[in-house]
Amino acid sequence: MKQDAKGSPAGTWTRSGREIMSPPQKRASLVAAAILFVAGIFTLKDFLPALVWAAIFAIGLWPTFSKATHRWPRHRHELIPLVTILVVLLIFVIPLVMIAVPLLSDAHAASVWVAQIQRTGIAPPQFLSELPFAAKLIPLWQQNLGQPAGISALAGHAMQGGLLTTGREVGAQAVHRLVLIGFMMLALFFLLRDADDVVEQLRIGSRRAFGAAGEDVGRQIINSVHGTVNGLVFVGLGEGLILGIAYAVAGVPHPALFGLLTAVLAMIPFGAAIAFCIAALALLASGSMIAAVVILALGFTVTFIADHFIRPVLIGGATRLPFVWVLLGILGGVEAYGLVGLFMGPAIMAALILLWREWVGSQEGPINPLASDIAHDADTTIFSAEDGI
Repeated sequence: MKQDAKGSPAGTWTRSGREIMSPPQKRASLVAAAILFVAGIFTLKDFLPALVWAAIFAIGLWPTFSKATHRWPRHRHELIPLVTILVVLLIFVIPLVMIAVPLLSDAHAASVWVAQIQRTGIAPPQFLSELPFAAKLIPLWQQNLGQPAGISALAGHAMQGGLLTTGREVGAQAVHRLVLIGFMMLALFFLLRDADDVVEQLRIGSRRAFGAAGEDVGRQIINSVHGTVNGLVFVGLGEGLILGIAYAVAGVPHPALFGLLTAVLAMIPFGAAIAFCIAALALLASGSMIAAVVILALGFTVTFIADHFIRPVLIGGATRLPFVWVLLGILGGVEAYGLVGLFMGPAIMAALILLWREWVGSQEGPINPLASDIAHDADTTIFSAEDGI
């Protein structure tokens, strides 16, 4: 007979007596559970990225969120999660506004400039005459870009690619991404609000399914996400800040925009090079060759230090993971899962390395057999071989 469990939340049911399932019933239950699991994954397949991002944000924000809940325990389940969501929204909205406003303000000027160069062509820049083989480069520029016909031909090739169709696809993808962000924020709110219950249920479920090894792997994944957030996000923001100041001093147009672009791309190893190389090209086009060289030198120095010294300490130190596996996890994760692979890749590598270390006996853990068990197995093997002889 079923009844409400005393002291349990509403809707929780228990049985007064234990019912033993027969082996066929157990097998049928496992098959049904597997079918339901696959059906659930298929139902949520378009929203899985939003749920994964919500989990990553929850893990990354947990230290700060936990301190806030200890400071104001009465607001643990409502106000603090809501304020956290608003802060995350502001962190996303401000960069988007910083990118969108300059682009919108320059859109009209860019259209006017394109119309003008279609009529007159583009004159060779001054720095071109200072480069090697300038005698060949300048006539080549004049032939392809200096004449109105050349610009029109390039524009015609661009139009043949279906810009209108591409624009519609980009717009549809943008709306889809906004919807996913909305679901991600909603899932993040409920994760933070019910974090204690979710963590306890995951701990119990992993122990029932995999024993103590499941809980160890879960902790390793959480540590990896923490280290990856610190090593990618915070280090990327630091690179963007340093190079953004350098852009402003060197006279790069829209230094704040370039600094933000650098910070975003710097979250991917070696990605910041794209941003500061574009900034250097902008300086070179304006005739500031020395400033362009300085930006290139500073950019490669900052990214070299960040990628080879700071990130290995932050990411590898949190999981005891060699940097080569961190790098392969990041790059392979991005290739396999997209942007969310920045965090999933290192987490998967960290879990695999943990299991391998326990399996080979270099680290204590549930998978690592005791020395007495190994000796017993070895003795048993020797005796069996002697008996066979």
